[in-house]
Amino acid sequence: MKALITGVTGFVGLYLAEHLLECGDEVMGCALGNWTDETPDRVRRDVSLFSWDMSDSQSDGVRQQVERFAPDCVYHLAALSTPGDCGGATPTDRAVAINVGGTRDVLQLAADVESRPRVLVTSSAYVYAPVNSDNPAVAEDAPVGPVDAYGQTKLAAERECLARADDGVDVVIARAFSQTGPRQIPRFMLPEWASQFADEQAKSIRVITLDSHLDLSDVRDTVTAYRLLAQHGQASEIYNVGSGRCVCSGDVFRQLQELAGQSRPAVQRSPGRRQHPIADVSRLIAATGWQPRIPLERTISDTLAYWRSRSA
Repeated sequence: MKALITGVTGFVGLYLAEHLLECGDEVMGCALGNWTDETPDRVRRDVSLFSWDMSDSQSDGVRQQVERFAPDCVYHLAALSTPGDCGGATPTDRAVAINVGGTRDVLQLAADVESRPRVLVTSSAYVYAPVNSDNPAVAEDAPVGPVDAYGQTKLAAERECLARADDGVDVVIARAFSQTGPRQIPRFMLPEWASQFADEQAKSIRVITLDSHLDLSDVRDTVTAYRLLAQHGQASEIYNVGSGRCVCSGDVFRQLQELAGQSRPAVQRSPGRRQHPIADVSRLIAATGWQPRIPLERTISDTLAYWRSRSA
């Protein structure tokens, strides 16, 4: 399979590129910048990279490069993916340009090039309406109602996908739940905490809350699901991609303490219970046979080891 990955230099993009290469796929990637220091050697060597700024309209140069490559599938990962970067109650112009306009341009590109690739668009669990702790599981037909700017842009991007599907574009939507692992920036829960545990000078660990309940997956499982959906997903369908289990942030913290061999106290910036949606992944499993393979304990251990190597 010939695959194009938008946002290939990002956290998920690099893991997806590694996985596709391991599966024998030919991979091209695009991003706003160059390869980062985190780029694995094989990805740097075997993936051709070109520049595409998703906040601008698709250029003739982009279309020509993709036309020559003739992908079978486009994995559209490029986005402003940190919710805080997208605005508060309403999206910023930049968030709309990248997350919605960028998706529109990718879909148009898929319609224009001769190979007519399938497009796998990564959306987010943030599109769902708030849930309560008594019934946190959501299937794909659960009510949508994003409460923040990021979720609003991802829902708008989904609607772009469904509109173009009516025009004949082969598109599949993957609603990703929280994913983590080594190399993730410390603006997310696990790497933020692991980086502090790896810092021998830190006397305490800053956290938001130890009472957050969420669906947390290893990124290496997530990218496996993406490729399976590219192969076996039904056109115009939406699939949850998550672990399907509820994890308490306090339990993650305690496992980090045990692995680090340290009992440094947590300082909560905003204590209180938070309930996030938990993925019902039965549709994904039925379509692809996918199952998560990496236990949370290994994800935590690998992430702590990564940050310790960074601080050595």
